[in-house]
Amino acid sequence: MDSYDYDLFVIGAGSGGVRASRIAANLGARVAVAEERYFGGTCVNVGCVPKKLYSYAAHYKDDFEDSKGFGWEYSDARFNWAVLKKNKDKEINRLKSIYESLLQKSGVSVFEGRARLVGPNEIQVGNKTCSARHILLAVGGWPHVPDFEGSEYAITSNEVFGMSSAPKSIAVLGGGYIAVEFASFFARLGVETTLVYRGNKLLRGFDEDVRDIITGELARSTNMVLEDDISKIIKQSNCLKLVLKTGVMLEAEQVVAATGRKPLTQDLGLETTAVELDDDGAIKVDSSFCTAEPSIYAVGDAINRVALTPVALMEGQWLAQRLFGETTDPVRYENIPTAVFCHPNVATCGYSEPQARALGLAFDVYESRFRQLRHTLSGRQELSYIKLLVNQADDRVIGAHFVAPDAGELMQGVAVAMNAGATKRAFDATLGIHPTLAEEFVTLREKRVA
Repeated sequence: MDSYDYDLFVIGAGSGGVRASRIAANLGARVAVAEERYFGGTCVNVGCVPKKLYSYAAHYKDDFEDSKGFGWEYSDARFNWAVLKKNKDKEINRLKSIYESLLQKSGVSVFEGRARLVGPNEIQVGNKTCSARHILLAVGGWPHVPDFEGSEYAITSNEVFGMSSAPKSIAVLGGGYIAVEFASFFARLGVETTLVYRGNKLLRGFDEDVRDIITGELARSTNMVLEDDISKIIKQSNCLKLVLKTGVMLEAEQVVAATGRKPLTQDLGLETTAVELDDDGAIKVDSSFCTAEPSIYAVGDAINRVALTPVALMEGQWLAQRLFGETTDPVRYENIPTAVFCHPNVATCGYSEPQARALGLAFDVYESRFRQLRHTLSGRQELSYIKLLVNQADDRVIGAHFVAPDAGELMQGVAVAMNAGATKRAFDATLGIHPTLAEEFVTLREKRVA
């Protein structure tokens, strides 16, 4: 008889943890999961889902304005933050209940409370101690606020979605995808928005041409302060005063620190095991997601590889299948599509130009900058952009970058083609749907001259 209480004990019921739990249980394993905060993790509660809902809300402002060029007339269009929050909360609660229900229907034992390791095969939740043959750490990440005087007055992305009313003015600190998305929707939901970033352009790590365009587009709707940073925040009677490192003074009713996330690996009892952390606090794992302790594994944002919900799902499923099913091919991180839900959207798949060069690849660049047909009547000056990187050795498309409304929706199909090894010749042989934004992917003919 097996001496362990469970075959797999998962700490964290976010995307990766829930997927691993369900797959393992369906493969016949005895599984338990512990969650101290909320089912569905960051994505469902304070990340992808509410962020996209707020982005949808923000797009209506642009739609109302654009409609005038098409003959629509309206008056008294008003936005109610409280209604948006109420409906968002209702949807998030629905999704959380679905996550919990999926676990229960799969036969997974659910513990609601903080879990800590008390050894390589033991977990304590409250006053109960359980044993498990395998343990999975799927604890995710948490927003990071830089240490400066008055930083306690800044809120993070977690608190934004709990705000019962919108501030009159807000300062967003950061230049990554969270900061860019938040600045985009706040500016369109009637909040005077300032974006403060220490770099000279937004979205570090993305393709340079994409960064140029988004930096320019965001400057249309926000007060953008680049190459500067917050030195301190001073609380005043009815606002916050921001003192920047260059000496510039700003005022805002609220400050959001959208300055990255770090793995949530503190106080897990790791000291009772051989599990190791890197300098960022991420759990070190091998290609099979195994830690230095043979019985303990980790996936998702806690391991500091690719912090995306679909990646955590993929890793959790792969691990469960490996432990309790058939051996599968190693997880691949090539051609992972991703999107930034700013205005306009950014979507990308494959290599950026700097990444391709760093690998020593010889490639051609095809690109196009244009105003979409819609804006010939709306009058909006918004720019769209598309770029393909094509490997000279075999004509394969190795990078795709898109700036346009609904870019994420359109990039999904391109990602399928890229993962199937599509060549530029295949793109060229595909007929475009006219007139659409997406047809630009198959009508690029001229190589960019170096």
